[in-house]
Amino acid sequence: MRWLLVLALVTACKKQEAAPVDTDTAPPIPAPEMKRGQDACTAYVTQVCACTTEPAKHACTLAKALPEAIEVGMQVATSPDSKRREVLQANDSIRKTFKECIEQAAMLPALGC
Repeated sequence: MRWLLVLALVTACKKQEAAPVDTDTAPPIPAPEMKRGQDACTAYVTQVCACTTEPAKHACTLAKALPEAIEVGMQVATSPDSKRREVLQANDSIRKTFKECIEQAAMLPALGC
């Protein structure tokens, strides 16, 4: 009889599921963080494209894509059709782009700018 009770409890425990996770919403990137990141990328593109050294000219070509990458990420993150996972991935991509802008701006003196 005890085994039946134990078996019933085990079965009941297995059927319990964790509380549902809110899968519909993801927190947006805070506005101040977004502004700082966009400003950092704009400043980097302006500085690297103003530089006349040969390595800077190549870097300028690549840098022009960074603000566009942020814009695409923002469109995905704010789209009502985007799932939570897509929004989180877009936010991560935006933050990585911000990081790239800041790191590349710090390396401008090495390009002779």
